[in-house]
Amino acid sequence: MSAIQKFTDGIKESLQTGGKVKIDLREASALTGSGLDIGGRTHFDDVFAKLRYANPFRMGALNLKTPNVSAVQFVAKTGNATNQTNPWGYTFTPNTGTPGTATNFWQLPTRVITAQLPVRLAALDDINGLQNELIEDLILEFGQVEAASMAVNDDQTGSTTTTTGGTNGLRGLDSYTTAAASAFGTSGAGMTNGIHSIATIDMTASPSNLYNRIVEIANALPAQYWALDSVAWHMNPSMIMTLRELRDNSGLPLFLEMGEADESAAVGSIFGWKVIPNPYLSEDFPVYLACWNRFLQICDVEEMSIQMMEETAPGFMTMYAEKRVVSTVRDPFAGVRGSNA
Repeated sequence: MSAIQKFTDGIKESLQTGGKVKIDLREASALTGSGLDIGGRTHFDDVFAKLRYANPFRMGALNLKTPNVSAVQFVAKTGNATNQTNPWGYTFTPNTGTPGTATNFWQLPTRVITAQLPVRLAALDDINGLQNELIEDLILEFGQVEAASMAVNDDQTGSTTTTTGGTNGLRGLDSYTTAAASAFGTSGAGMTNGIHSIATIDMTASPSNLYNRIVEIANALPAQYWALDSVAWHMNPSMIMTLRELRDNSGLPLFLEMGEADESAAVGSIFGWKVIPNPYLSEDFPVYLACWNRFLQICDVEEMSIQMMEETAPGFMTMYAEKRVVSTVRDPFAGVRGSNA
């Protein structure tokens, strides 16, 4: 019996009898099965797990809940409704003119992450807070798995058993087309549709002048996004460290924060936009600058299943869990990136 259960039973007994109740916490651990004065315990602190870096893409991306569906379709309005020859004046000319309006659409299936965790029954009884911690850590683990897939997975090729999902995973940012200018991918409901082009700055051309490459990435983001709240840099930690080591001729950090006295604050923001460390970004594309709530959309199926099955093996119970999610670059014009590829 756990210490918490003993406290609960003691309180109930005291309320019923009105008398003083002694609670013996010296009983041997159910895990060790020890006898008198051997392996006994008086207290187990609440269990905890090492903190995981969950999914940094969710900090700015458009996060939506979807009903219990197997696919999500995305639609973008493109083109101009005004007459591009001369939009001024009161005269309308029905069925004439060149408005050039159209839609671009693509469809992606929801993907499922599953987990299976056997738990020793004696551990559940003996370790305080174990079940809640298992669930909390599992949710963070799901966040890790989906973030890795959102960053680097290629949903067009690869084995279905790869760690980021392969053809069963999400469409990772790395799999979008590298281009000088952003553009929507082809329209349709097939798996080859919706692979957009993302404006990409080559960072290998002049590695000795990395500062200028960062400036070029900032300049490549269209000005209409600059003042929006969700604009931020995502960089992998090795790139952040490289930028921190850049010095001017006087030995001062090139990215020293204005108004900060010490160098440890360097690269907390660049050109007024916050820098978010993202360890899931690859070395091929270590830098993204985007208006994230327009650039990336994440849709979670609103039901996440967690079930405990008792006695799946003698002395054990097993926790099963699944979560379904889909993600996509929603507006390819709202983000740019740097490439080492």
